[in-house]
Amino acid sequence: MKHLFVILFLFCGLSVFAQPKINDKPKSSVDFPLCAGGESCDIFVSPEDFEVVKKAASLFAEDIGRVTGTKGHVQVGNPGEGQNIVVIGTLNHNSFIDKLAGDNQIDVTGIQNGWEQYLIKTVENPVKGIKRALIIAGCDRRGTAYGTFALSEAIGVSPLYWWADVPVKKKNALYLQKTDYVSKAPSVKYRGFFINDEGWGITPWASKTFDKELGDIGPKTYAKVCELILRMKGNMLAPAMHPSSGSFNKYPENKLVADSFAIVMTSSHCEPLLFNNVTEWDEKTMGEWNYVTNKDGINKVLDKRISENAPYENFYTLAMRGIHDAGLVGVPKEREVSLIEEVLADQRNILSRYIPHPIDSIPQQFVPYKEVLDIYERGLKIPDDVTLVWVDDNYGYMKRLSNPQEQQRSGRAGVYYHTSYLGAPHDYLWVCTIPPVLIYEELKKAYDTGADRYWLLNVGDIKPAELAIKTFFDMAWDIDKYDIHSINEHQSAFMAKLFGEEYKPRFQRMLDEYYRLAWSRKPEFMGWEREWDEPEYTELASTDYSFQNYNDALRRLDDYQRLSDEALHLYHELPEASRPAFFELIGYQALASYQMNRKFLMAQLNRELLAEGKVEQANWAASQSQLAYDSIASLNHRYNTQLDGKWNYMMTLAPGWVAKYQHMPEVTYTKGKGEMPVDLSLRLEQDVLERCTLVDLTRYQVKSASGHTLRLVKGLGYDWNIIQLGEATEALADPTSPSAPQIEYALPQIDADSVTVHVYSLPVFPIYKGRGTRFGVSVDGHPVQVTNNIPKEYSKSWKDNVLQNGVKATFSFPIDPRRKSHTLTLSCGDPGVMIQRIIVDWGGLKETYVGPDIRLLKSK
Repeated sequence: MKHLFVILFLFCGLSVFAQPKINDKPKSSVDFPLCAGGESCDIFVSPEDFEVVKKAASLFAEDIGRVTGTKGHVQVGNPGEGQNIVVIGTLNHNSFIDKLAGDNQIDVTGIQNGWEQYLIKTVENPVKGIKRALIIAGCDRRGTAYGTFALSEAIGVSPLYWWADVPVKKKNALYLQKTDYVSKAPSVKYRGFFINDEGWGITPWASKTFDKELGDIGPKTYAKVCELILRMKGNMLAPAMHPSSGSFNKYPENKLVADSFAIVMTSSHCEPLLFNNVTEWDEKTMGEWNYVTNKDGINKVLDKRISENAPYENFYTLAMRGIHDAGLVGVPKEREVSLIEEVLADQRNILSRYIPHPIDSIPQQFVPYKEVLDIYERGLKIPDDVTLVWVDDNYGYMKRLSNPQEQQRSGRAGVYYHTSYLGAPHDYLWVCTIPPVLIYEELKKAYDTGADRYWLLNVGDIKPAELAIKTFFDMAWDIDKYDIHSINEHQSAFMAKLFGEEYKPRFQRMLDEYYRLAWSRKPEFMGWEREWDEPEYTELASTDYSFQNYNDALRRLDDYQRLSDEALHLYHELPEASRPAFFELIGYQALASYQMNRKFLMAQLNRELLAEGKVEQANWAASQSQLAYDSIASLNHRYNTQLDGKWNYMMTLAPGWVAKYQHMPEVTYTKGKGEMPVDLSLRLEQDVLERCTLVDLTRYQVKSASGHTLRLVKGLGYDWNIIQLGEATEALADPTSPSAPQIEYALPQIDADSVTVHVYSLPVFPIYKGRGTRFGVSVDGHPVQVTNNIPKEYSKSWKDNVLQNGVKATFSFPIDPRRKSHTLTLSCGDPGVMIQRIIVDWGGLKETYVGPDIRLLKSK
């Protein structure tokens, strides 16, 4: 046991306790001065090393200058004499580092033959004439860069220093404590994001502000994108591909820029072998994009693309769909499976023609997205070495994951996940409202079923999704660092690191409220219209929030106003230099989300008051709606013009394509009648539950766990707590069995002979065929009633579910009114179901959007 403790201590010392620590004064004589006495260190890189290593060294030198005002000095070549030097290099590409390893002055066994690992170590008297050396060594080119940027973060330069304008705290000196740190391999091998639906943000910004000379997203923009990915410990990019921007390969320098940052290029689910058929396919000269009638024409352009891009590091998409995001063209359903198998074989032959490696060692992915999943489920055979990339339903819920047989595949699995989307039933391109706990829950169960090869995040225009991007990359780098509870504080901890630890509790409350309020209805969905739908659903309409019952609408307005007020208070409390970053990361989103809700709810109130004949009050509500509309425009202007217009054209509301929520809703203002303000404070008489009650999910008792994880989780749900009935990868249970995993809730006395129980769960999918979403409900020991929601994508019920982030199941039970109390039991069937609200009604429940708020129960 003593030896085991020593081994564990040494291992922890390498991976945890010895992480680089920076001080502005030396703590001991062996601390390494990165900058002292107005002089910054000399940084050496080998001429034989990779371009990204030289680039990372140069950026690190600039980072030292950002902190101290004095840049480090980068020198290409072997170090000579010196007091204190920094050597940055890759194993087998830096002779100085290789000699230290050969002389046992540094131990590289922890990273040798690894993947993207690095060590950071201070060495005393490494060679004659050098007093002390700080060694940053990587097992490969990205590992070296990650080690370098780890020090950049340690000295106080955020990965978002440029993209979110995070200020750098100034220091006169920088001392690194004696360090011997070895990183572990990343949890997910390939980690990146996809710039998508870029026509209303990053494209106009790049073409009109950042790179006006080119007038497009090009090498200058992609250099900043690649630096961001690398600093966040990502390694992969799927570039913009909409017709609003030029294709990535239109500009030959783009791939050179990506390679200089060691970024792996990939492409979206509909871009075979890095070919963007949206802008690169010319039907007039190339023929129809139809593999049945024009196979040779299609393969000709794919062959050319691989011949040009094969020298670089890529993760290739094997695919055949229609143009852009359309389904297959001109293929009978009975032919689809055999055709796609033919496509895969042909595309792999093209790869083999130009890449001098065995085909099973070339990174390839197949994405069963939309109609392609159906083709896959009908028996499509995918080569075992190809990575199966599973997709969410575009609203954050994974549709399918690897079953036990698929988990054995050598190509493993991956995920393609959305924090931004353009499509039915409604886009959400404006602000990012996917909560960290949902990201964790969905991606962790994917990881646990084999999705550790490839993670791709759809980030829209990158801004304003910076916090979600940070959460995603941190999880992909080290998923074991987090659990379903700690992940909820990930973003507040990150912001506290940027702006001050004293603000962390307030950041957490603010983020919790921001995500909670958007959970029941995203700001983009408040117009209550649907896109690409039947005509009766495509116009702006009143919401389902009620002004008459349970303070439903009023409480939402009140909560949003409090959130907005807190954002303003924090903004003004922060130092002036920090305000732009705070505004970009969360301030704008909080303020603008309030105004969007205010715009639509005040328009609804205008119509309701007018119907009651309260003309002056209706006029006031109309003016408030217009004021909210104008406030959003003002916030957009502020976002685009602060910092001398650095982000001009980045922030716009929405596509003017099919979306309508960005418009001013219809209101009636009766001229000559004046205005009378409406008291929007909560009505005490509405905060009463009569002949119904809510279940406080936090007050549960586990009756029987039966080997399953039954837990309360904060950070999801209408009341920001959910009960999870087992982890998704746990064994199936029979919810009707007395030995099923069960939890119980106490109910009050009920003066009726029956009750109706409404249970809202999250609209999750079964993880694979043979699983479901079953759970059971019982009251007072009556036979368990079981529900099983298996949503059919694009059905009306599925659309309702994703718009409200909830599925309602209703049960009825007889009740003995003589009993003083009652018991409600939830039983686990298919693990992974998450319950977010339970309402028990015996005749008094009033109409609202998704039921009364839990605060009505707690105010009694």
